[in-house]
Amino acid sequence: MIIGIGAGDDGGKVFGQVSELTSGNFDVRVYSGRASDIACDTYVCEKPWESMIRDLYSGKISAAVRGTLPANRTLGFLKEFSGCGSLKRVAFLETPDGRRFILAPVGVDEGWTVSDKIDFVNYSRGIAPKFGISDKVAILSGGRYGDAGRHEAVDRSLADAELAAKITGSDHCEILIEDAIKDHGIIIAPDGISGNLIFRTLTMIGGGFAHGAPVVNLGKIFVDTSRASPDYSNAILLASALSE
Repeated sequence: MIIGIGAGDDGGKVFGQVSELTSGNFDVRVYSGRASDIACDTYVCEKPWESMIRDLYSGKISAAVRGTLPANRTLGFLKEFSGCGSLKRVAFLETPDGRRFILAPVGVDEGWTVSDKIDFVNYSRGIAPKFGISDKVAILSGGRYGDAGRHEAVDRSLADAELAAKITGSDHCEILIEDAIKDHGIIIAPDGISGNLIFRTLTMIGGGFAHGAPVVNLGKIFVDTSRASPDYSNAILLASALSE
């Protein structure tokens, strides 16, 4: 089994981590626009995001990790090549004290409808137990019940979360993420913007960790990552585990 990972202009750390990652279960191939002095399996090409995604769909690699490739070009080509109109990603996160959970949506254009929330619940429940994460779901909204009437966006968020929770058998935890995280393994944010802010606050300010965000509606294993991430080994391991 081969796991592909992209290395962009700032991809030196990708080469270094790949060279240090050893596993008897899979090999790693780096897709990059330049060669590296570090010894590893590297495919040098003009548009590494295109080459990696084409190889994923042709079966030359079993899974792909974005690594440090540019988000817009990589995800844009993935949507175009796969024919998927909207990519749905769920992020595997960890708090500083070691509590692991799944957060969705994390893309700013994702999760804006009740239907989207239901999809994220179902996708997340299908993945969580495989990684020892509770499949108990907390759906968040933009306020407490007592905030109803303060703004139409808050009212809509409360109503959408309540409906999604009722349909999926989840818990509507209002805006209380600090309580939801105590006994839920899956957190559904009110929308993609707030989910992205939760992700960034935890991992870039709060000392938490991101292990990758697999796209769950492709039929192929593609794990999205942030170029700001200091470590891609967990994303590679996540891609491998999903492939198996």
